Amino acid sequence: QVQLVESGGGLVQTGGFLRLSCAASGRAFSRNAMGWFRQAPGKEREFVAAISWSGGSTSYADSVKGRFTISRDNAKNTVYLQMNNLKVEDTAVYYCAARRRTYASTSKDEYDYWGQGTQVTVSS
Repeated sequence: QVQLVESGGGLVQTGGFLRLSCAASGRAFSRNAMGWFRQAPGKEREFVAAISWSGGSTSYADSVKGRFTISRDNAKNTVYLQMNNLKVEDTAVYYCAARRRTYASTSKDEYDYWGQGTQVTVSS
């Protein structure tokens, strides 16, 4: 079992930045690929970014490529999402997820554990 707790969300203006963190506890974190997803009101949960167990492989949604960076620190059991140049359309609840595989996936159906989410609101 893996428990995930996100933090770092908040209210920011267009063009601003935030850094989300996801602290994991439970089974060996370093063996889990990790992902970030988001869900805006009235929309389905969508993929944002993912990272392999070693951090050597990352994937991004086209909408955030070049603005967001996913990283992890296995010594701290934490995965991060650095979000720069935020846009109004980035407003959503952001979820951290872990999967029982070492390689990342862009599909939410392939993740086994989820955090409770953290709200990110970008104002114009």
